[in-house]
Amino acid sequence: MKTWFITGTSSGFGRELTEQLLERGDRVAATARRVETLDDLSARYGDRLWHARLDVTDTDALRAVVTEAFGELGRIDVVVSNAGYGLFGAAEELSDDQIDRQIATNLTASIQLARAATPHLRAQGGGRFVQVASIGGQVAFPAMSLYHATKWGIEGFWESAAAELAPFGIGVTLVEPGMARTNFGTGGSVLGDALPEYADGPSGYLRGVLSGALPPLPTPGDPEKIAAAIIASADQAEAPLRLTLGSDAYAIGTAALQDRLDALKASRDLAHSTDADDVLVAN
Repeated sequence: MKTWFITGTSSGFGRELTEQLLERGDRVAATARRVETLDDLSARYGDRLWHARLDVTDTDALRAVVTEAFGELGRIDVVVSNAGYGLFGAAEELSDDQIDRQIATNLTASIQLARAATPHLRAQGGGRFVQVASIGGQVAFPAMSLYHATKWGIEGFWESAAAELAPFGIGVTLVEPGMARTNFGTGGSVLGDALPEYADGPSGYLRGVLSGALPPLPTPGDPEKIAAAIIASADQAEAPLRLTLGSDAYAIGTAALQDRLDALKASRDLAHSTDADDVLVAN
């Protein structure tokens, strides 16, 4: 039996993970802004579900809840940073408050969760971090610039932090799903205020999709299967750094990485030509 700490458990992947873990006999420390959404699970699974109300953008509260969970439950094997949402619209259409909230939720809160939990994991001799990221941390589409900024940012943070944490027996896995059948694109997303200049472009199109005025985007990902794959990854002895989940994620991720590699190779001569003269002579 493992013990898990998960943020954002009221819906989506967080809720699915919590249900599957409790069903298989694990313990879950579940946090959510709307903690009452966990009442049914609490009634069904009793003290195997520890829960706390938490807005992850409140860093002091985040630290307090992490400390409380480790204090009451003892060892926590896996910490899952899952809380997040999508902010859509051209960068110019977004308000300052929307930008600040997106970064605070998707990026800063994940970093602060890592910082809060690391001393506990190190003291107990190891553990695992799982960051629910997105294939949107490898690719970028218009009208999603701030969302991509947070997802690319958390990819960079964890790729660096993974090397820092490895000597302590703490593994890291970045989960990169594609489009999945959760409430992410409907109840789980926020739109900036529309500007007429963007109405005929990608921002206007995305608004039409999210409002239901246009057909929905293909959504192949099954949340139940994605959650099961995340759980299985934590059962592996060695943490895979990345889990790419969904046929769409694999296809667009492969294409984006190949495009970047091709562009990098095309710049080889230019890159070398900008070395200092003593380096150029030596080479």
